[in-house]
Amino acid sequence: MRRETQDALQRVFAADGPLAARVEGYHPRAQQLEMAQAILEALRAGSMLALEAGTGTGKTFAYLVPALLAGGKVIVSTGTKPLQNQLYDRDLPVVREALATGSVTALLKGRANYVCLYRLETAGAEGRFESREDAAHLRSIAHFAATSMTGDRADLAAVPEDAPVWQQATSTRENCLGQDCPKYKDCFVMRARKNALAADVVVVNHHLFFADVALRDEGIAELLPSCNTVIFDEAHQLPETARLFFGETVSSAQLIELARDARLELRAAGGASPELDRIASKLDKAARDLRLCFAKEGLRLGWMQAQGQVGFAEALQVLTEALAALGKPLGEQAERSEGLGSCARRAAEAKGLLARIREDGSANEVRWVEVFGQSLQLHITPMVPAELFRKQMLDHPRAWIFTSATLAMGEDFSHFKKELGIEDAAARTWPSPFDFERQALLYSPRGLPPDPNDPAYTEAVVKAALPVLKASRGRAFLLFTSHRALRRAHELLKEQIEYPLLVQGSGSRSELLMRFRQLGNAVLLGAASFWEGVDVRGEALSVVLIDKLPFAPPEDPVLSARIEALRKEGGNPFMDYQLPQAVLQLKQGAGRLIRDEEDRGVLVLCDPRLYTKGYGRLVRASLPPMKLSREISDVEAFFAKIPA
Repeated sequence: MRRETQDALQRVFAADGPLAARVEGYHPRAQQLEMAQAILEALRAGSMLALEAGTGTGKTFAYLVPALLAGGKVIVSTGTKPLQNQLYDRDLPVVREALATGSVTALLKGRANYVCLYRLETAGAEGRFESREDAAHLRSIAHFAATSMTGDRADLAAVPEDAPVWQQATSTRENCLGQDCPKYKDCFVMRARKNALAADVVVVNHHLFFADVALRDEGIAELLPSCNTVIFDEAHQLPETARLFFGETVSSAQLIELARDARLELRAAGGASPELDRIASKLDKAARDLRLCFAKEGLRLGWMQAQGQVGFAEALQVLTEALAALGKPLGEQAERSEGLGSCARRAAEAKGLLARIREDGSANEVRWVEVFGQSLQLHITPMVPAELFRKQMLDHPRAWIFTSATLAMGEDFSHFKKELGIEDAAARTWPSPFDFERQALLYSPRGLPPDPNDPAYTEAVVKAALPVLKASRGRAFLLFTSHRALRRAHELLKEQIEYPLLVQGSGSRSELLMRFRQLGNAVLLGAASFWEGVDVRGEALSVVLIDKLPFAPPEDPVLSARIEALRKEGGNPFMDYQLPQAVLQLKQGAGRLIRDEEDRGVLVLCDPRLYTKGYGRLVRASLPPMKLSREISDVEAFFAKIPA
């Protein structure tokens, strides 16, 4: 590394440096400086680097500072939109100011995050709404669109994020008219993309990155050729996100929307007729009927399993025929308007994808069905995205940085690197600067059923949790690996504890977290969405309990296919794939407990396999170096030392 650049890094991160002057409570961390130095070296060399840095390292500044010092065009991709907003609105301005740089920055999100002026106008002219509330929301969106510079729906708090009318006021890749749109010159999406093309640092999220790159869409695909550096924060999410976007999906909701848009566009073009209305309505009904083949929601079924569902094959055939029936008149009238042309293209793409899903696929792909409350999705998913992801990287040689608090088992990155096809990437780890020996205790209760699949297991977990909650005076996250266990725990706990009880699903995540912080002694029951991306500092969170090791259910269609493929290759699916995945997820959940130097708390891991199975030692070694105990008296003594 050039000496002057190394000196510049040390000055920025020094106790009396520019970051310290702008960030309250800032103090130098050796891990942060070392990480920044490693990243700067990779940026200079244009190489690949995977980095795991424990909670409290200060990863964000550790990659932003060298990225801005190195210069050139930088894309920073985050795992979630909240982190994307935080990075753009809070962290990036601090670093720009500290470095006194004139770097231009831009925030870029997917189409569905921006108001679509064309669809907003069309919906208003049509005037068909499910409720008065929807009509009022559309008026609010129209007023917002007339006054906003960005059109970013996140800036309109008056209309709930899940309001149905947003579907009519935003676009998707399928229904966007692109340059043929009459509102193209004023389009918020195009404005955001122009800003991104002109910027030095562009902040995106993984979903947008992969959606655009995989589909060769405008946006990221336009940005990459001139980009010197891509930095992925929360990089542990990349394999799953890549798998999703390098695959293909058609949904019942997508086809219902196509039927609605076709009716609207035909009326607008003066080509509506009772016969065409009937054909569009037939597609709408066929899509809804396909969903109704499944009585339950939350299902993920392999293709053969779905085919065995009563009525599914027949309903899929009816849907295919209804789609073809609507596609024919749309194709004949496609040239009458941009909107009709878009509908014709969407119908043709959906028809082609349905045909591919029904064919025998490649050995490297999985065909499966996912069932939600109101919709159903049909998927073709690559089992391993590595080859596809690596191709994107080779197409665009530059520095690629991958960072997260959870990428490795111990110091072994092989699982993560293999998933993305970056086996030749350099890798480094830094432990958290927090004093876990002093700040935390790892407690594994005795007396639990030896098999976590035992029907009485959740009751035993709740029984083990009660004395911990009494000692901690509430102030706990109880994290579950399934919604079924969460619901059962709620039934048992609501009659047995005196503390406020908050349950995932009873409000939005942000709302529940706000109430949890305000109450100060609450117990929050959560599943998947509370295992990561949640930051509660201080005494309000003093216990994190995890009911069992988060192994993915083996009946999951993608996992099942992956296990079978690994077996055929002569590998060990459990040690090569299932265990590393579970360890990374466990580290995310455990990472909710200690968030700064003053936090103290107990991590309760209830799974007896931590001690009864040979791999338990590997799991424990992957966690921060906390004192271990199996005695509730040690938990009580730990909290007795903390003033009430």
